Amino acid sequence: MLHLFPDSATDSRPQAYSEAVSRLASVRQALRLVDPHGAGPAPDLDDDGAIAAAWEDAGDARRRLFGSRSAQLVGATAAGVEALLDERQRGNQPHAEASKALVDQIRGELEKVSSLILS
Repeated sequence: MLHLFPDSATDSRPQAYSEAVSRLASVRQALRLVDPHGAGPAPDLDDDGAIAAAWEDAGDARRRLFGSRSAQLVGATAAGVEALLDERQRGNQPHAEASKALVDQIRGELEKVSSLILS
């Protein structure tokens, strides 16, 4: 029986980079859900190109740290957005300051996570 296995030497880095970038994109999309008109999409920095340029030189340790921190960021973002959406589903308007605090915290964490590769 023939078994085909992907060549991990050629697939691991592009897949890891692709997953990392998709995580950050999902967080930016969550920001647009929380703050669609009040400074949501425009100032959200899209560092994908800069991360791509720096990815190979970042080293395995920084890439692993980036992977784990971006996964944590996605989880925390999902929990925060879910809490706001639950309020809406209950017929309550989420508190504007809570939404702003969430957006500010997510943006700060995006910057920190991106800096793991970019600095």
